[in-house]
Amino acid sequence: MTEAEQAQALELLGSPDLLTRIVSDLEACGLVGEATNKLAAYLAATSRKCDAPLAIVVQSSSAAGKSSLMDAVLAFMPEEECVRYSAVTGQSLFYMGRSTLKHKILAISEQYGARRAAYALKLLQSEGELTIASTGKNAATGALSTQEYRVEGPVAICLTTTAVEIDEELLSRCLVLSVDEGRGQTEAIHRRQRERRTLPGLKVRQQAERIGRLHRNAQRLLRPVAVVNPFADRLTFLADKTRTRRDHEKYLTLIEAIALLHQHQRPVHTLVLETGEALPYVEVIGEDIAQANRIAHEVLGRSLDELPPQTRRLLGEIRGFVQAQVRERPQRHCEVRFTRRQLREAIGWGDTQLRLHLGRLLDLEYLVAHRGGRGQRYEYELAFDGDLATAAPQLSGLIDAAALQHAGTRDASRGPKAQLAAHSRGPGGALSGGSRKVQSTVDPTPEPVGERRAADSPQTHFLPAQLSCASYLHDRG
Repeated sequence: MTEAEQAQALELLGSPDLLTRIVSDLEACGLVGEATNKLAAYLAATSRKCDAPLAIVVQSSSAAGKSSLMDAVLAFMPEEECVRYSAVTGQSLFYMGRSTLKHKILAISEQYGARRAAYALKLLQSEGELTIASTGKNAATGALSTQEYRVEGPVAICLTTTAVEIDEELLSRCLVLSVDEGRGQTEAIHRRQRERRTLPGLKVRQQAERIGRLHRNAQRLLRPVAVVNPFADRLTFLADKTRTRRDHEKYLTLIEAIALLHQHQRPVHTLVLETGEALPYVEVIGEDIAQANRIAHEVLGRSLDELPPQTRRLLGEIRGFVQAQVRERPQRHCEVRFTRRQLREAIGWGDTQLRLHLGRLLDLEYLVAHRGGRGQRYEYELAFDGDLATAAPQLSGLIDAAALQHAGTRDASRGPKAQLAAHSRGPGGALSGGSRKVQSTVDPTPEPVGERRAADSPQTHFLPAQLSCASYLHDRG
């Protein structure tokens, strides 16, 4: 990067509305709608610098835009930190270079192309490394010997799939993002496709490369610093299913990824270990948790839903169709019967797609099938009588982030005997200068960009609950 490019990247990372800026930049580069999906995918890619990165699966029907979502987000990531394949064989990941995937993004275009490597992907995500013992010939003697191969992680994994049913073992390890397949989204995509053929569209395409380069440079300035969550012991999470043990870890990593992305807006603290080693870290603030909650309600809530997103959408279409039939004729809800052809003509779905999702609704007893009067023809009855609005996927049990804005949480997270040192940072974000051991944990000279942004905005991010430095140190004794 040139000095000008570095300054622009730091300005982006210091923006007080950084997450909103990311969504709008992806929109400007041609990715229509999908605000939550864009943000979740961007944060998952950023989490490659964490100790336990997130993995995502983008799920949709064919031609719905799942690859466009993945490609747009990966275009904002440094090329040297992305490893992309169309397909991988069963043993290929085991024989990669030792550090080929470490703290990088592994993107595979279709889950079908990675089905033979599913076992390796699961191990890579849960254990953070791959090891295999293989028999080979000694080059000098020709004798057979056992050789060990190791591939180090961690790695952020990104997959796309058209499958309605996803391997449960893989599903529990990933965030599932569902592409919006509604008519409104399709119309918005059509408008954008037409705009791209106009003169303003030509200018937008030229700007897209500049925006992508800006975000790639910003990602290069992110350092893999540790993240400390002073509110961790007060967070809550749903615990009614065993699989939430993994979902809870995803939720915590999502918070860490948000804090990591904002590291240039936060003071960098330093923990001095017993060995004398200095460990830099940044802290989570309440707004990070509030942002993570908004994403978790839609993304993790969808993962815990028994209905795949498009199957739930079909259920809503059937509900509307049945209600229209009840209004047209004086009949009860349970008396409405319909065939697959009638439903296909009413909602405009293709037969293959409709047959697939109807089967899912039948298996889960949302529909009841009745044999019709003409041979093998079936008629269906809607058995679901709940409220789709209240039955929509959501993640219950999360604490309100506003309740976490209290002063005493920082002390509880560090313990009374933690030895801390303060360092200053240069404009590039690197630690500089020697340090003396002090009781203060606040960087006395925060980064100029973050300081300027905080001064311009009424929402400062340097201390929780708007505490002043003097009162904060006084509380610590």
